[in-house]
Amino acid sequence: MKQFDIIALGELNVDLILNNIEGFPEVGKEKFAKQMTLTLGSSTAIFAANAAAIGAKVAFCGMIGNDSFGDLVESSLQAKGVDTRFLIRQDKHATGATICMSYDEDRANLTYQGAMDYMGLEDINPDVFKEAKHIHISSIFMQSGVKRDLKKILELCKANGVTTSLDSQWDPTEQWDLDLKEILPLVTVFMPNETELKFLTRKATLEEALEAIRPYVNAAVIKCGSKGSILMRKGQPDRKQEALLNKNVVDCIGAGDSFNSGFITRLAAGDALDRCQEYGNMTGAVNTTAAGGTTAFTSREDVERVGRERFGWR
Repeated sequence: MKQFDIIALGELNVDLILNNIEGFPEVGKEKFAKQMTLTLGSSTAIFAANAAAIGAKVAFCGMIGNDSFGDLVESSLQAKGVDTRFLIRQDKHATGATICMSYDEDRANLTYQGAMDYMGLEDINPDVFKEAKHIHISSIFMQSGVKRDLKKILELCKANGVTTSLDSQWDPTEQWDLDLKEILPLVTVFMPNETELKFLTRKATLEEALEAIRPYVNAAVIKCGSKGSILMRKGQPDRKQEALLNKNVVDCIGAGDSFNSGFITRLAAGDALDRCQEYGNMTGAVNTTAAGGTTAFTSREDVERVGRERFGWR
């Protein structure tokens, strides 16, 4: 018996969010912000927190510093019901941080990667591969060590009977240097969004991008925002699932991560991939009903109730 349904392996940082800023930053000048929030950041943390909220037993494997930001990360994950025994705390590098400068409907972000950039396979407790039914890996371009060792990590998962999912997320360097031919055959479900997939494959259209990965994927689900999602399975026709659209969106922060949490929670529970896709579309939609990436996820019962009442999910 595996101890955890899901172990999330990915980036951890705090977000320092500044709102109501009086103008744009200028070199040599100082500006005021009227509001500030310090909170747990990272796409993988949103995924882990929401998967735990909807009933999965979740642990997190990531690297943070021995500092006050590391304390905030650890306590915030624990408050969300995520097991933190596999967190790696060290003195050499500080916990990562992102300064988010919010301007109306857009943001300018500046990230210090810190400790999360240095975690590699040699740092990961081997029990991670023994105690998980499923390992979700995210934001590899934010983590040089994980990206370097990604093939070995996936091979260890396979050797231990662990299913895997990979959401590469955005590449801040815009190099998009991931060897899809080598990596995708080792991944159970590949989970990019439409824009990321086009950059990863260097294709101009989604159709061309899908054909570029088709020979290598076991399964892939492509998140297409308001257009829903596309499920690709080896030897089967692609399955398009319409989005459950929210007419009164609060914000879309973490909607893709919330889709991932719903999809992978059901996958770890043994559901068929088409049902996982439907559930992911629902959890992504519910995310948009409250501010931030985790606010709407209080319990599985509440999430499914909102899915039924607001979006007609069944």
